[in-house]
Amino acid sequence: MDTRLADFSAGVRDTLPLLLGIVPFALVAGVAGVESGLTPLQTVGMSVFIFAGASQLAAMDLLGRDAALGVVVLTAVVINLRMMMYSASIAPHFRALSTRVRAGCAYLLTDQAYALAIARYTDEDEDVRKPFYYLGVGATLWVVWQAGTVVGVVFGAGVPDAWRLEFAVPLVFLALLVPVLSSRPRIVAGLVAAAVAVLAAGLPFNAGLIVGAVVGVVAGIGAKRLGLAAGGGA
Repeated sequence: MDTRLADFSAGVRDTLPLLLGIVPFALVAGVAGVESGLTPLQTVGMSVFIFAGASQLAAMDLLGRDAALGVVVLTAVVINLRMMMYSASIAPHFRALSTRVRAGCAYLLTDQAYALAIARYTDEDEDVRKPFYYLGVGATLWVVWQAGTVVGVVFGAGVPDAWRLEFAVPLVFLALLVPVLSSRPRIVAGLVAAAVAVLAAGLPFNAGLIVGAVVGVVAGIGAKRLGLAAGGGA
């Protein structure tokens, strides 16, 4: 087997266990798009254009609440800021590639693609023909995400109006949030962000989410510094 195909296949194989979490997430994204008032085409288009689960759900939720477009875009950007760190970390491994190939790799960048690829690329015992392993991971995630979104759209469009599914988005965000509340600063950040977002719910343009996120980050940083100053762990 060609080494490039072997690396691509290895990326596909290593991604398969992750699909247990990706598939239901994609289904919820499709349902949430329909429930927020988007057409099926708009929902699928957003999935293709953004290709970022958490920011998609946040954007759909805000659109469903008639938030200003600027707030929707800013929210998506803030949620995806971590991709800048991922890019800076993985970019040296793709330095020799053409601009077109690097742009394609950037489009496929997700938490899962970064985690699998960087672990393999930093393993000194692995001789990886870049970027084929990464493309195997990213392409698999992309195809499954889009297919799951389409199925969710079809399912959501067929659900009777009496079966309200607005609870799906908050439940997914809770599922994403709980595992990361693993230290005192993070718990402080989460609690403060939630409290401020609720209190600021009446702000114009539905900006309460942005305000809550910013205040939560500041609170988390403050809690971490106070813990370190007092000799406590994070």
